[in-house]
Amino acid sequence: MTTPVFLAVLASALMHASWNALVKVGLDRLLSISLIQVGCAIFALVGVAFVPLPHADAWPWLAASVILHIGYNVFLARAYRVGDLGQIYPIARGCAPLLVTLIGIGLLSDHPSSLGYAGIGLLVLGILCMAFPGGGQRHRLEHASLINALMTSMFIAGYTLTDGSGARANGDALGYVIWLFLLNGFAMLLVLVALNGTRALPQLGRHWRIGLMGGALSLGAYGVTIWAMTMAPIALVAALRETSVLFAIAIGVIWLKEPLRRERLLAGGLILAGVALTHWG
Repeated sequence: MTTPVFLAVLASALMHASWNALVKVGLDRLLSISLIQVGCAIFALVGVAFVPLPHADAWPWLAASVILHIGYNVFLARAYRVGDLGQIYPIARGCAPLLVTLIGIGLLSDHPSSLGYAGIGLLVLGILCMAFPGGGQRHRLEHASLINALMTSMFIAGYTLTDGSGARANGDALGYVIWLFLLNGFAMLLVLVALNGTRALPQLGRHWRIGLMGGALSLGAYGVTIWAMTMAPIALVAALRETSVLFAIAIGVIWLKEPLRRERLLAGGLILAGVALTHWG
């Protein structure tokens, strides 16, 4: 992984953590996530005028990715509804790189170097340490929270591999991302109406500024990630992107004035070590 790609993926992780912070707008979690996805679609609708139609080989990947993103959004909303943000996010994001690595090796023959494998392992360990910092019974997850977080992680791994392959098949990462977010935004709007009825639409309209801001961050974050997957091994990019957990903690401490426990500092050190090895690998 070259230095420009490495820095770009870190910027993507920061943008990802930032739009996740915007999810806390006082709405139901599914409404909040749908609001941001619709914001992505609005930007993508402008972007389709400047990119060609996807290549024929990319359409199956796009269709699969839309389905996987719907599953991701629904289970993420469920996980946040019944679980703590500080534990759900690390578990959902931290388990995904391991799944991506295993699937990528088995199906795509996409092998990182030895240092890359070590970096992925440290990243996963550090993120999971953030999810389980100790402290007794009060920090344990409810069974439903854990199941929803793990299901979210499986969808993350699925769409990560799908989109990495789809962007390569399309031959144009930017065009792939724009069409993906256009389709995904409209799909999430249909899912929201199907689950909550048309009464949900006025609530989205009242928070349109946050939707556009979150949409721009989300589109930018994933666009950079997809581009990076065309320039470096998918497993390494996916693992490095999970440093968004570290950025989310920094945002919480600096902006939201959340406490930073010693256990989380240790976990942060593991993540930084994993980032370094991922870069060198």
